[in-house]
Amino acid sequence: MRTEIVILLAAGGLSALLCAGLIPLLKKLHAGQYILGYVQEHRDKTGTPTMGGIAFVCAAIFAALLFGLYRDRRVVVALTLGAAYAAVGFLDDYLKLRLRRNLGLHAYQKMLFQMAVAIFAGIFCYRSGWTSVNIPFTGIAVELGFWVIPLAAFVFVATTNCVNLTDGLDGLAASVGFWYFAAFAALLLLRPGEPDAYLARLCFILCGALAGYLLFNTYRASVFMGDTGSLGLGGFAAAVGVLSGNLLYIAVIGIMFVCSGISVICQVIYYKKTKRRLFRMAPLHHHFQKMGFSESKIAYAYSLITAAAGLLSVAFLG
Repeated sequence: MRTEIVILLAAGGLSALLCAGLIPLLKKLHAGQYILGYVQEHRDKTGTPTMGGIAFVCAAIFAALLFGLYRDRRVVVALTLGAAYAAVGFLDDYLKLRLRRNLGLHAYQKMLFQMAVAIFAGIFCYRSGWTSVNIPFTGIAVELGFWVIPLAAFVFVATTNCVNLTDGLDGLAASVGFWYFAAFAALLLLRPGEPDAYLARLCFILCGALAGYLLFNTYRASVFMGDTGSLGLGGFAAAVGVLSGNLLYIAVIGIMFVCSGISVICQVIYYKKTKRRLFRMAPLHHHFQKMGFSESKIAYAYSLITAAAGLLSVAFLG
């Protein structure tokens, strides 16, 4: 456990240092966030530096290489997939800044990039023989064979988009991500049989990287993660679950990510059917914000629920 603590602290320190150096550079480059007009509560956030996700994504990759996690094939794949999704997000953020608008890549373009990476992940799992999936709370593993390809692809696309939708308030996605990876680290270390030490250490690194970033992202945020960070975070979240055979735990531990995605889907369907809104605003965290809850309280509640879901997953580990 001493090694895990060391790598968590090292990743946190590196992430904080990268953030501290990146923020002045982003300001100098005028890399400020464009805020949608209908999010009235965020009017005064226009111009806050974005693309801060570069810091924690790079910190995680550097720390993983520094502590020798590249010896494990699955860690290398997880880092590659996380970096690939971060690259898609970076392109989206860059176009937003270049075109001076809140739209970068078109939705279909972003989805094509995401699907390409997701299908690659599914094929890689199949060809590597990583086709067994653990059923939460049962201790049962199911062999999927070829069907791991479409399931893994769906999980990657769903997870990255749900995490992206959760990134809407100061500190929200990063704090939920911190407890998500903490729970997965415990799950991987305590599961019956051989502990998955390398992927667990990657989770500790991601916890540290997010903790260092949160020093600059909690209310009021000095920097936003942008799609660079949210898609990269989603890519890592999906990779840890899929590559460890625990992809079904993603929806359990990442329940608040799921709520963000489901709330948007429900809002769209309900509005098309009735021309009325199911929520005051979607994703769900904006509904709570419209009800008068502060950003800090919403982030705390989301984190608390994620931590509780993680504890339940570990406590009833089959």
